[in-house]
Amino acid sequence: MSQSGRIIVAMSGASGAVYGIRLLQALRALGGLEAHLVVSPAARQTIQSETDFDHKDVTALADVVHGHREIGATIASGSFATRGMVVAPCSVKSLSAIAYGLTDDLISRAADVQLKEGRPLVLLFRETPLHAGHIRAMLQATENGAIVFPPLPAFYNRPQTVDDLVNDTVSRVLARLGLDAPVKQWAGLVAAVKSRRA
Repeated sequence: MSQSGRIIVAMSGASGAVYGIRLLQALRALGGLEAHLVVSPAARQTIQSETDFDHKDVTALADVVHGHREIGATIASGSFATRGMVVAPCSVKSLSAIAYGLTDDLISRAADVQLKEGRPLVLLFRETPLHAGHIRAMLQATENGAIVFPPLPAFYNRPQTVDDLVNDTVSRVLARLGLDAPVKQWAGLVAAVKSRRA
């Protein structure tokens, strides 16, 4: 698989800022990819409250940083070619705006562009439990062409740390974008039982 092109990473104000940060780190480690970053004001607060990173640390991981209200940014146009976009984490507000075409900030505008151009848009929707409005918005976003990707951990690979859980989710997101990523594949129940007995 080719490891070149542009990827948009947007961080909105839901819990789970580590997903966006780890995604930026993973893109940098892969090499050959140009990461474009948008951080909402609420995400800046979440980064500060949930991680040891500050805003400058996070923006330093991206190749290009766009302002949240910068509607005239390159990523707001379909003529600006990208390999796709990930909103990590994706808040209820961002999900709803994307689902119903309310493009009043750069996150929702860039996401809308990905959908109209038929490019991958992955939404790490981070909310639980879900009420009917959340479910309707997820359905609408999916019908529009988005990939709703709640960051739910897999346990068949026997994670030992929170980092293991985060890295697994980020690897699966990268794979969903068609990028080489070290995803541990499920070998089947029989193989898993034999491995435990060995």
